[in-house]
Amino acid sequence: MTRLAATCIYISSLAISLLFALPLIAQSDKVIDAGVEPDTTAWLNGFAVGFDLAGLGQYAISDYGQIEAQLRVNLRDRYFPVLEVGIGKASHDDIVTLISYSSSAPYFRIGADYNLMKNKHDIYRLYGGVRYGFTYFKYDFSHPGVEDRYWGGVAEYGDNGVSCHYHWAELSGGVDAKIWGPIHLGWTVRYRKRLFYNNGEYGNVWYVPGYGKSGNTRIGYSFMISLDI
Repeated sequence: MTRLAATCIYISSLAISLLFALPLIAQSDKVIDAGVEPDTTAWLNGFAVGFDLAGLGQYAISDYGQIEAQLRVNLRDRYFPVLEVGIGKASHDDIVTLISYSSSAPYFRIGADYNLMKNKHDIYRLYGGVRYGFTYFKYDFSHPGVEDRYWGGVAEYGDNGVSCHYHWAELSGGVDAKIWGPIHLGWTVRYRKRLFYNNGEYGNVWYVPGYGKSGNTRIGYSFMISLDI
């Protein structure tokens, strides 16, 4: 037998062996695939509406706070686009400078959360997220006045309707738990970084709706009660 003939016989035997082995390989793959349950969760898996209790409580016990509502979209229990809308309010009297400050205006945040839990269908969720927030607002301020010792009398100063705007970014982390039926409770901690802004013609403002006291960076929080719909 020549070397060429022996090579042809070897190749033919190998090909025949592979043909017989293919059904076994396919059956093995089916067994492996059968052990992994497919994800049957709907891509759009519902909505939730929520209300922030922390901002309302802060306004009740201090001179600023907010009323905030949230709309959250559930995508396969993993991704959660979020829209947050609120009204920020402040009424502050500084005992040192004697300046009174007041403001009330809407604000908006848009972003998304990611469910970090390995079991995404658990009644507990651990979120990481981002937000983009902005507000266009006006404020009023006044001062009882400074005595003019040269000309006499009192020189009062202040202004109403000073126009400002703020835009900022947020990194957030939080937990959420189903407590009964469609009702959830959750905490969120936010790290804010202002992006661009206009404080108006008088310099730094005392309070920014949705952001808090003005400044370059800020830590915020919310305590949300929400309802699945």
